[in-house]
Amino acid sequence: MGHVFRALTIAGSDSGGGAGIQADLKTMHQFGVYGMSVVTALTAQNTTGVHGVMEASPEFVAAQLQAVIHDLGVDAMKTGMLANEAIIATVADVLSTATATVARPLVIDPVMVAKGGTKLMDDSAIATLRERLLPMAALITPNAPETGVLVGASVSSWDSVHLAAARLAQWGAGVVVVKGGHLDLDVAHAEGWRLPAAAHQRVAVDTVYAQGTFTHFLTPRVNSVNTHGTGCTFSAAVTALLASGTPVLAALAQAKAFIYDAIVGAKDWDVGHGHGPTDHSTPIPVAMSEVTPGASYYYDGRNWTRVD
Repeated sequence: MGHVFRALTIAGSDSGGGAGIQADLKTMHQFGVYGMSVVTALTAQNTTGVHGVMEASPEFVAAQLQAVIHDLGVDAMKTGMLANEAIIATVADVLSTATATVARPLVIDPVMVAKGGTKLMDDSAIATLRERLLPMAALITPNAPETGVLVGASVSSWDSVHLAAARLAQWGAGVVVVKGGHLDLDVAHAEGWRLPAAAHQRVAVDTVYAQGTFTHFLTPRVNSVNTHGTGCTFSAAVTALLASGTPVLAALAQAKAFIYDAIVGAKDWDVGHGHGPTDHSTPIPVAMSEVTPGASYYYDGRNWTRVD
């Protein structure tokens, strides 16, 4: 009884249920928060790709957003697929005039390309995202290709990851997370990490930049094609945890562990014929008791270990 933590997703719909608002709401529910949605676009989508997109009008996006803000209230929110420049500008306009009724933080998952390669954001929207929404973000969670689009440079090495993260922070985002799922870099000696033998040096590394300090979260790589919606699920988990008052670094660690477990849980699923979904009903992993900024941690599916 009493206060219910509320999380809002502003994103596109995935008819296949693995990504977008469907994945976000499943994840928020799993973390015990009340999920709400503003639909920016409908997609005809399955595990093989996006077969059609119908964008909402900016006016209707604003109407949805104002309806939620003015009645239900928001403890944390995230953006996903915003589709075009007008929708991005509309979201920025509404949020910039709603500071009295909307509690930050805002998590931006800059969805630009679907798992199958379909482009989900037009070119004119990139600058508007950088200029209007990025300065409002408490947290931004791009993968390496999205980071490269945002900063206008390739992100394919440790140096480029760190430089790009710092640059995004200079543009206004409070915390930058460059997700490592698309990066298969040599981690044996890059940071002097003492990885367990079971890792075989094949890990996915999320690089977190906050207040001039880099923190790293590592998980083993999973041999699976069922990775559709991982970015949506990760950012939704972070948003749910922030809504309930979890500190940022602890939220990122727990969300990283959750998406790893969700991928493992679905690796043998037979849902669809392409990139299948992850297991949003996987149990919530145990939270880290303390995260030290600037440290590096490895999750083995049960526990976190400091490896720096």
